[in-house]
Amino acid sequence: MRAVMFYDAHDLRIEDIPEPGAPKPGWVKLKLAYNGICGSDLHMFTDGGFTGNTPTATEENPLTGETLPIVLGHEFSGTVVELGEGVEDVSIGQNVAVRANVSCGECAACRSGKSNICRKQWGFGISGGGGGLAEYINVPAGNVHVVGDMDLGHAAMLEPLSVATHAVRLSGADAGQTALVGGAGPVGLFTAAILKAKGLTVIVSEPSQARRDIALSASHADYAINPIDEDLNALVARVTDGLGADMVFDAAGVGPVTHQLIGNVRPGGHVQIIALHGKPLEIQVAAELHYTEATFSGTMAYLPEDFEDSIAMVNSGKLDLEAFVTKRIDPEDIVAEGFDTLINHNDTAVKILVKTSRD
Repeated sequence: MRAVMFYDAHDLRIEDIPEPGAPKPGWVKLKLAYNGICGSDLHMFTDGGFTGNTPTATEENPLTGETLPIVLGHEFSGTVVELGEGVEDVSIGQNVAVRANVSCGECAACRSGKSNICRKQWGFGISGGGGGLAEYINVPAGNVHVVGDMDLGHAAMLEPLSVATHAVRLSGADAGQTALVGGAGPVGLFTAAILKAKGLTVIVSEPSQARRDIALSASHADYAINPIDEDLNALVARVTDGLGADMVFDAAGVGPVTHQLIGNVRPGGHVQIIALHGKPLEIQVAAELHYTEATFSGTMAYLPEDFEDSIAMVNSGKLDLEAFVTKRIDPEDIVAEGFDTLINHNDTAVKILVKTSRD
């Protein structure tokens, strides 16, 4: 089968590799349809992977046993074509999306209902074990979610959408509140869209004109502001009658943005940090903790219920994912039309989908 193989930084190759055989007990085989390009994929392409998670050419991932090269891609959708022994909850022919993180089910996090922060988890397209940028893959049946008649390109976007769904759920957001979202990349835009669908007033802070336009044109935000050239503090004060936002969402992962968001949360409000920060974040304990009495929470990936909530939102018509699709490309164009665009012209694109099926 055709697959996009990750060898190292700046080294992706389209190759023919063996198609996976029959799925083992409790697993299913999928014919893949689409895979979305994610920020994690960009990190692997530019920096060579994630230490301790992505294998190297000589050091295997301890959970998958694989070394480089591996199949890239973890935001994917497809159709069930074969069932392993004992699988009863899905059927051949059903269209599905896949949770990309495989948890152990035994550690303290898993036993606490937090499988998203499992201490022994591995991920498709990052750790080995197969990936979404191929024609077929075997995955645990417990990781698949039936999507019904949903466009399979949209189904491939359920993975990042569920990251936003999980963050919004943790925040306790409710109708009638005001939320400020910093950063309008895919997850930031998804976060704004979910908040708007829940009935909140949404302010998006984002330097890119193209991404602000998407937020406003798709009615996923009430206000969208360039915090470099415009006064974000003044806008939040005007919208909230001087109280500040009930909650703020850091979808940028940049220290100055985080501090600006904290400065606009109301007393006793909530700060939800979604983005992974590449550098340590220095919090001013007195000004940003004691004198705000705000609650702070990090968020990682998603839980099964977040996927189900995301599917229900899309299938109900409350969220149109096509508004986020920049283009759909073939695997052969993944570097020139995908990675180059998202790395060097990222203000012009939101979600680029790779069509993995030859059909």
